[in-house]
Amino acid sequence: VQLQASGGGLVQAGGSLRLSCAASGSIYSIEGMRWYRQAPGRQRNLIASITSVGGTNYADSVKGRFTISRDNAKITVYLQMNSLNAEDTAVYFCNILVNQGRSYWGQGTLVTVSS
Repeated sequence: VQLQASGGGLVQAGGSLRLSCAASGSIYSIEGMRWYRQAPGRQRNLIASITSVGGTNYADSVKGRFTISRDNAKITVYLQMNSLNAEDTAVYFCNILVNQGRSYWGQGTLVTVSS
């Protein structure tokens, strides 16, 4: 199973970006999908998750600004990020649980928000 994340880049404060993470390989069941981020010098933190039936959860720091969604047919998870600010600058990682709990990580995509 491989994950390919995309959509990161440089954006001005107040702007928006949409991250995508597509999975490929031998996948017969899809459970949770998550987005994490890691700012320079800090630990990796969970910011958004979506269950197999579409239930979502968000970290307080992104609640109301970010939206996680998924396309099961494409085995892809998205993160729509609005009202970005400098504190959102980080490397964003996708993570999926498939095939009865096996965890896989994407390679990370850098988001830089200029103030």
